[in-house]
Amino acid sequence: MKIGVVTFPGSLDDVDARRAATVAGAEAVALWHGDADLHGVDAVVLPGGFSYGDYLRAGAISRFAPVMETIIKKAGEGLPVLGICNGFQVLCESHLLPGALIKNHHRKFICKDQPLRIENNRTAWTSDYDANHEITIVLKNQDGSYVADEPTLDRLEGEGLVVARYLGQNPNGSYRDIAGISNERGNVVGLMPHPEHCVETLTGPSTDGLGFFTSVLKAVVAS
Repeated sequence: MKIGVVTFPGSLDDVDARRAATVAGAEAVALWHGDADLHGVDAVVLPGGFSYGDYLRAGAISRFAPVMETIIKKAGEGLPVLGICNGFQVLCESHLLPGALIKNHHRKFICKDQPLRIENNRTAWTSDYDANHEITIVLKNQDGSYVADEPTLDRLEGEGLVVARYLGQNPNGSYRDIAGISNERGNVVGLMPHPEHCVETLTGPSTDGLGFFTSVLKAVVAS
């Protein structure tokens, strides 16, 4: 199985995401932002970083990259897509997910080991976790505060589309402690913390992030 990882100008965690895909047992495929061809991948990861330097607004320019035209179309057809940090921002800018990511409430970059609770284990990217499974993975961002209007937040809560929630002190001011969400179909997930940094015992606070990548392999087999 092939997991494609997109590189935008300013991507920082694309190599890490490809490594995580390999550790999970997939073939990692490097995808270029300027190439609309997905080269037959079974799933796509939009990695963390500062695409286009976060000029204009985080993720706002990457949303118009040629590769995103294809990803938006294929996501509508069921292709599993995971956006991590900057990738989450791109998904919101692309309207594949609702809401937006804005500056952290304390206006500072944050980097820490962050406990989370997996609240939706029915997505293509979270099925290897138990419901309400508590994990610890790396969080690093400066535009990580998830915001949306009250009707949207109520809908996300009511339809079970909150994938992960911060535990303990809210690190960035995200509304309702939201760390990640999914679309209704469950194939598109946006996550602010970085599971790709927590897949091997040598690095990271845990291997708790590996489940995101093993989950999607099972989802592809089942589809």
